[in-house]
Amino acid sequence: MPVGTAFHERTLALCESLSYREWSGYYTVSVYETTHEHEYNAIRNSAALIDISPLFKYRVTGRDATKFVNRVIARDINKVSIDQVIYCCWCDPEGKVIDDGTITRLCENEYRWTSADPSLRWFQQNALALDVKIEDISERIAALALQGPMSGRVLRAVADAAIDNLKYFRVTRGKIAGVPVDVSRTGYTGDLGFEIWMPWIDAVKVWDALIGKGTAFDIHPAGMLALDIARIEAGLILIEVDYISSKKALIESQKYSPFEIGLGKLVDLKKESFVGREALAREAKKGAGRGLVGLEINWNEVEALYDKLKMAPQVPGTASRVAVPVYRGGRQVGKATSTTWSPTLKKMIALASVSSDSSDPGTTLSMEMTIEAVRHTVSAKVVPLPFFNPLRKTAVPVI
Repeated sequence: MPVGTAFHERTLALCESLSYREWSGYYTVSVYETTHEHEYNAIRNSAALIDISPLFKYRVTGRDATKFVNRVIARDINKVSIDQVIYCCWCDPEGKVIDDGTITRLCENEYRWTSADPSLRWFQQNALALDVKIEDISERIAALALQGPMSGRVLRAVADAAIDNLKYFRVTRGKIAGVPVDVSRTGYTGDLGFEIWMPWIDAVKVWDALIGKGTAFDIHPAGMLALDIARIEAGLILIEVDYISSKKALIESQKYSPFEIGLGKLVDLKKESFVGREALAREAKKGAGRGLVGLEINWNEVEALYDKLKMAPQVPGTASRVAVPVYRGGRQVGKATSTTWSPTLKKMIALASVSSDSSDPGTTLSMEMTIEAVRHTVSAKVVPLPFFNPLRKTAVPVI
């Protein structure tokens, strides 16, 4: 059965809804209140504190650490500076994505690597004959995502760390409540935000300091329901929802290359050999058969369908992770994998996997929608990702 994270004694007391889900063997709050509106609004308008400790975390060290990392991921780690963070993916020999995550270069040959799925065995298999040590530090390091336009101000109030000039996807070190922490300018919301990494044993001290000082900035703990809406607005994919790990795929069509899920920019075919390079080079020449796109659903058509039933339009309260067919000219060309009403954009949006010939921005497609147990289709326009991309996300100095 699941266990609590390092912050469980705090999150349990705050979780009025008692609505939890399992994430990598841990209890994770779905929503603290009975609805997620305040939590979502905190992400977009003030500051939200999200427990991301269930992420798998690895420490990679040794003389061949850099060589090992470069062997596994599709990006070139040699281009990454110390105290820089990168988003990356890693593939199987057929060029299909196993997982995606972040890597922080802490020293010349020291890295902190995060992943959604357990990856230790795969890493060890690819570390043969290399002088490298791979440690699973998932239960030693706790992590919080502090996200939202006020997140920088909260950190200034509580952290003894250089925050103001911290660049996007960079990391700095300092202390919060006397606890040594790493603070990275990263997040999964597409907004201004930070991720804070700390010793598991002292995690509650950091939580209390952030909540205490953050009250003046309207900080709220936020759960997975609010985070799901924010990450869709940001055009960020979720494993086992927007794509399936090639290790878990049951049939070939469930396997995705980086080019098919919007991660083609993370593939560097000019670097030294890495797992899956040959297959990806072939695909790059011929082109991917499908791609990840954003869809804006025609809300007028949705309203019209409800009007025929003499019903008011019903905005879905939470994001949907149920795949629904997408058509063009009556022919299915893909599927919408994540769908939500965007409170910020006042639009219904979706991430979708569609055939490449239907992926150009401006293309009009149709998406299945079920109302009162009857299936309909409504038009949806292909738009560039992300849907939401505020300047504050990358602004320096931090505003």
